[in-house]
Amino acid sequence: MSKTYIEDKTFQKADFTKEALTKGDYENCAFINCNFENSDLSTIMFSDCQFTDCNLSLAVLNRTAFQKVKFTDCKLLGLHFQNCNEFLLSVYFENCNLNLATFYKLKLKKTTFKNTTLHEADFSEADLSQSVFDSCDFTRATFDNTILEKADFHTSYNYSINPETNRIKKAKFSLQGVSGLLDKYDIIITQD
Repeated sequence: MSKTYIEDKTFQKADFTKEALTKGDYENCAFINCNFENSDLSTIMFSDCQFTDCNLSLAVLNRTAFQKVKFTDCKLLGLHFQNCNEFLLSVYFENCNLNLATFYKLKLKKTTFKNTTLHEADFSEADLSQSVFDSCDFTRATFDNTILEKADFHTSYNYSINPETNRIKKAKFSLQGVSGLLDKYDIIITQD
């Protein structure tokens, strides 16, 4: 049985909760205002694709491949990215909601997260070295044994990162955000 291959196609306002996306390889495709909520995207490969204003919340990502995939204005609640195919995994997020997403043990070096909410996201044991977190909200996000070397957090906020259990060498933080590195000490920091 041959594998389905779709190239250079645009999907607009498609509701994949009613009719599932065909399993196969999607290259240079655009998904605009599509609904994938609770969909099974297992074993599908997306290469050089863009998702704009889509809802992928709680989609199943078992062995799903995201290679050079850009998510803009997307709702990605509760996604388990650690179940994705890690081969050539490369993603970009802008203006997205990644609350409750899990990136456990993933290698996401040089990944960009821009204007994205990451409430209660789990980055435990992930490699995010040289990643850029531009204006991201990390309320109750988990960083445990995470590699954050040379990562840029200087415009982000609400993070709590323990320097003793995470690798943060040469990472950038703003002066206002430094308190997020001291949370474990339960100290009071004042500006006077």
